[in-house]
Amino acid sequence: MYQLHFSPSTAAMAPHILLQELGVPFEKILVDTSTGAHRSEAYRKLNPNGLIPTLVDGDLVLYETAAICLHLCDMHPEAGLAPALGTVERAHFYKWLVWLTNTLQSTLIIYFYTDRWMDAGNSAGVAELKSHAEAKVGLMLDQLDAELARLEKTHGQPWLLGAKYSAVDIYTLMLCRWTRNFASKPARDRAHLGAYLKRALARPAVIKAFEAEGLAQPWV
Repeated sequence: MYQLHFSPSTAAMAPHILLQELGVPFEKILVDTSTGAHRSEAYRKLNPNGLIPTLVDGDLVLYETAAICLHLCDMHPEAGLAPALGTVERAHFYKWLVWLTNTLQSTLIIYFYTDRWMDAGNSAGVAELKSHAEAKVGLMLDQLDAELARLEKTHGQPWLLGAKYSAVDIYTLMLCRWTRNFASKPARDRAHLGAYLKRALARPAVIKAFEAEGLAQPWV
């Protein structure tokens, strides 16, 4: 049985939803960040970075959200949550997954943890960097919105890879949720992206994961 070490509303959300979509048995193990459990010696033996999530699959221990999602998709190809290997669709799957984690998510991390890049007491620098990070995230959300608009207009397709829902849609939902309290335009306020998020939130596996994490409405 898979073990997912998680904390609510963190980067563990994508593999949590993915596991719900797969319908396979798994155990959720709470890592209580409020008590610093993610920095404990026991947890760092699993994930030396002290970050969430970590997936344990028998003797295999995996960290990094995108790697966990890829592993789960590869272990359960019958679920169709990633396109077949060697296809054009698979190449686009890699493109979007890497873009989401390396471009959008990394900028969101700067937004939420701005003080990590500034000297202590530099409140003006923190505010400036946070503002710039939010603006950059906004441009990335515009890119997602434009791609969804193109797919809908050209092909009438509802998901980021086209007609088929996949793990990149799960990852997109997670990151868009993180923008829900933006002072400027959150993801949900873009026409095509907002409709897309509503479609994702209607999926039973998504609802089950959000409820299991005890998340209050609105979810995005």
